[in-house]
Amino acid sequence: MRPESPVSPPLVAWGNAWLAGHVGLDEAVDRVEAASGPAVVGPPDVPGSPADVPGSAADVSGSAAMGDVPLRAYLAGLRSDGLTEFRLALPAPGDPLGLSGPPAFNAAAVEAGQAVIAVLSDRCLGLVPSPDLRGSSYVGVRLAVHPSGPVRVDLPSVAEAEQELAIAMRSATETLADAGGPAQEWPDRLGRLGGELAPGYPGRAHRVSALATRLAAVLRLADERGLTSGEIAARGAALRELDRAVRRALVAAHHAIFEPVRQ
Repeated sequence: MRPESPVSPPLVAWGNAWLAGHVGLDEAVDRVEAASGPAVVGPPDVPGSPADVPGSAADVSGSAAMGDVPLRAYLAGLRSDGLTEFRLALPAPGDPLGLSGPPAFNAAAVEAGQAVIAVLSDRCLGLVPSPDLRGSSYVGVRLAVHPSGPVRVDLPSVAEAEQELAIAMRSATETLADAGGPAQEWPDRLGRLGGELAPGYPGRAHRVSALATRLAAVLRLADERGLTSGEIAARGAALRELDRAVRRALVAAHHAIFEPVRQ
């Protein structure tokens, strides 16, 4: 998952908390924009009118000429149009985690490394973020709206993802220690970095999300260290497997609000 636009996980978490009645729309959007900066929504950056894209800014503003609209206004418009839930996609090349098409949306989401699926009563919409830079001081995020396929049903539960993450973390720790990797730095990094869900999520989901977010930061650290060809050969498989487990854990944690509560 790319760190430049950290908007998809908080949008899913706080968006679902809002839809479930745990927080208001203002608080949800404030929480999202605290992570991403100001957020706007509009059509994909391709030739054509915004009115050609279902769920685009034109649907909220009532006029394609209005262009991008603030996230708050867009979500309010979706709610009145039958919005029921948000789902998270954290794909990587060769692993379309959370995606179900169509190809244009999948390609954009893989390029971004993340996406949000807004589930409405009659269709799904995919929101793909990119940095929104204007001038020298404005730093926000722009969410491009695409038609999306239905919610995938083959994603792991939070319990399954937690187990996969523990196995992958143990394997990666052993491999990186043997190959001279950053495993010795993990305890300190894990103590200082964390993730956050929203009200309404079970405690297990909060725990899994926090650990997965911390490990994602460690994986970025490993990428930034500058590896030799020998280190890449020895550590690549372990890091790839850990990355897959981290992404699956984050997706599962953000979907845990939909899992039945076990007595």
